[in-house]
Amino acid sequence: MKKLHLLLIAFALFMFTLSGCSVITGIFKAGAAVGIISVIVVILLIIWIISMFRGK
Repeated sequence: MKKLHLLLIAFALFMFTLSGCSVITGIFKAGAAVGIISVIVVILLIIWIISMFRGK
């Protein structure tokens, strides 16, 4: 009975660790996507500001 109890605890710990890693992976993927979108928006703003000054 003790071995079964320890096995269940080990399994639960493994599942919590595995789900935590997948959550962190999702956060980093979202962070990378937001970073890429932010860089693109900044570049487009710079191009837009430069085109405004060249037009006059």
